Amino acid sequence: MDADTNGGRGNGASSDAKPAHARCDIVVVGASWGGVETLRQLVSALPPDLSASLFVVLHLSPESRSRLPELLTRAGPLRACKPRENEPIRPGVIYVAPPDRHMLLERGTIRLSSAARENRCRPAIDPLFRSAARVYGPRVAGVVLTGAQDDGTAGLLRVKATGGVTIVQDPAEAFCPDMPRSALARVEVDYCLPVAAIATTLVALASAPAAAAEATVPGARMPEMDLEDERPSPFSCPDCHGTIWMKDGEVVEFRCRVGHRYSQESMVQAQTDAVERAQWAALRALEEKAELHRRLAARRRDRSHTRFAESARAAEEQVRTLRAALVGSAAREAAGAESSAKMSEP
Repeated sequence: MDADTNGGRGNGASSDAKPAHARCDIVVVGASWGGVETLRQLVSALPPDLSASLFVVLHLSPESRSRLPELLTRAGPLRACKPRENEPIRPGVIYVAPPDRHMLLERGTIRLSSAARENRCRPAIDPLFRSAARVYGPRVAGVVLTGAQDDGTAGLLRVKATGGVTIVQDPAEAFCPDMPRSALARVEVDYCLPVAAIATTLVALASAPAAAAEATVPGARMPEMDLEDERPSPFSCPDCHGTIWMKDGEVVEFRCRVGHRYSQESMVQAQTDAVERAQWAALRALEEKAELHRRLAARRRDRSHTRFAESARAAEEQVRTLRAALVGSAAREAAGAESSAKMSEP
């Protein structure tokens, strides 16, 4: 592919040139921080007669009452909805993953799953991209938009490996450039474009000639547990504490037996959070120990009074040290997040 169409490291594809790809009528889109406005901008530029189906994952809280389908329906000419289990796939419809459910593609239908969180999210982007790639292969266009950390990178790699088209929002335009930058660093993407040009490219891909053998990928039901490509690691799952398998390659992935999956960045963050939880639990235990030993010392008038009093003072000193470390760590993380946000500003 020449330099002006390989947008992974350069200027991106021309927005007015039709891509030299076969038709892509399955479009999977992932976004996180800053994604609502970016998705509205994307769908507002799509035509009402688009001959492709769009599947959107936006990171959501499990308790969220997402109004994203309504917002996207109002933003453009296509209808957006939260799919039902086994809902048939129709062209010209935007399917939005509901809160606390992974959205997966089967042959001609949509499946909703309560499987383990991936990259600490449900819905997550990677499961959608993987399922689309293994079922529809070269008919898939994968799009990674604004967002923090690196969900979507491993899934985009799967789309690329099965012959699909890979598209990443230009990090210079993204509200949060982490996800686009991660994809660009690890996947030889086909296009790196601003959102308006992404919409134009998707229209061109959807109207391109069909491939000679446009059937779905043979053997579409790939196993979720790719043990032949993984090896046990010395780490435990931050969520369920089970054994973690590690997969090396362009993208480092971690997966436990029950299905929790982590990218490199989400594993680091999950371990950091686990350490913090353990430290706060230790702080609580030390405070309870100090209080118990103070009370016992106050009640005793024999030699044990001195022992309990000294133990209470030692526990109190440990409490002060650990609390100072935890508060200092929180302040440093807040300062780092503020610095990252400023670097992301246009």
